[in-house]
Amino acid sequence: MVQLSGIVATVATLIAGILTDKAGNRKLFISFGYLLWGILTLSFAFVSKENTAQWFGLSDPNEIISLTIAIVITLDCIMTAFGSTANDAAFNAYVTDNTENARSLAEGVLSAMPLLAMLIVAGGFGMIVSALGYPGLFVAVGTMMSVSGIIGIWLIKDNSNLKKQNTNFISDISYGFKFVVIKENQKLYLYFFAMGIYGIASQIYMPYLIIYMQEYLKFDAIQYSIVLAGVILGASIITVILGKQFDGKNKDKLLIYFSILYIFGMLSLYTMSKTIDLSQSLMVMWLTGITSLILITGFVQVLALLGAQIRDNTPTENTGKLQGIRMIFFVLIPMYIGPMIGETINERTNLTYIDPVNGAMAHVPSPEIFLVGAIFCILIFIPLSLLLRGKHS
Repeated sequence: MVQLSGIVATVATLIAGILTDKAGNRKLFISFGYLLWGILTLSFAFVSKENTAQWFGLSDPNEIISLTIAIVITLDCIMTAFGSTANDAAFNAYVTDNTENARSLAEGVLSAMPLLAMLIVAGGFGMIVSALGYPGLFVAVGTMMSVSGIIGIWLIKDNSNLKKQNTNFISDISYGFKFVVIKENQKLYLYFFAMGIYGIASQIYMPYLIIYMQEYLKFDAIQYSIVLAGVILGASIITVILGKQFDGKNKDKLLIYFSILYIFGMLSLYTMSKTIDLSQSLMVMWLTGITSLILITGFVQVLALLGAQIRDNTPTENTGKLQGIRMIFFVLIPMYIGPMIGETINERTNLTYIDPVNGAMAHVPSPEIFLVGAIFCILIFIPLSLLLRGKHS
């Protein structure tokens, strides 16, 4: 499901980005995309083995489970298509259109939002599910998404410079892959390359971060929630404050500095995990909080600066066409390669735990995921050094 979702998200963004350019309208794609995205999310509340058996008149348990899985995967892909149309294609292009003089600040705020969402999920997900159940959770989340789309119909205003484009659709699809376009926009593609390296390095450890705290560091729900709350709130505040200072500055130098900070954060968390007595829970919490704050601050700052540079170097007349290319480096490649590396490392540690969701044995994330993430992230200095020295032209 995750792999198909990544492919669908990239293809949908590539196509929808072009359509927003041709229509000369981001607003409708954002608003109605969010509306339909929410409805499709809400529909997950009605997917269950019992409903599958009733709808299709099945009695064989294996057939019921197989068909239910197929329904979930199909529905997820359709939901992803509308979500990527609304957010990854239209909204991202809209932000590029309307943040010319404040892109670092905008990227800082946008980069902090997923962290706050992670905090809500980590801290309140269990309580929400306990109170509403999974069907209620899907209804609540889907409704909020649809309502935001409806609100957008009145609040969103497209940039006055955005005009309809009468271009060939097939040519537009291949636009971002053309050698001449890559050559003319070398800086942009170097930032894409840097984003891909950063994304892979992050995905080596990020999917396992909470499980790592639970199963390796032995934090209970309250402990890891306190650590994550402090780290995420601290990193978000730092990001918003620094974002105001970055516009007009040499962002390539800043990317070098914060990439070093990010790598140092991963190495610090690895070193702390390997050297401290894990039985000293209070000390482990404090050191995990400090090293994680360094890690997440670097994570968000690099993401924000790369995002700002990508927006600054995206040709204004072809903003929508290039959103799909951005997704290839931002989502598709990192989400395929990063977790595979992380899981391979975890499997070699031979540490296991029982997954409380399905009762299956799973591998405990090991500190080496941070070490390998740091080593891989060193590759980011290849495109960044070329950009800093002006070797791209």
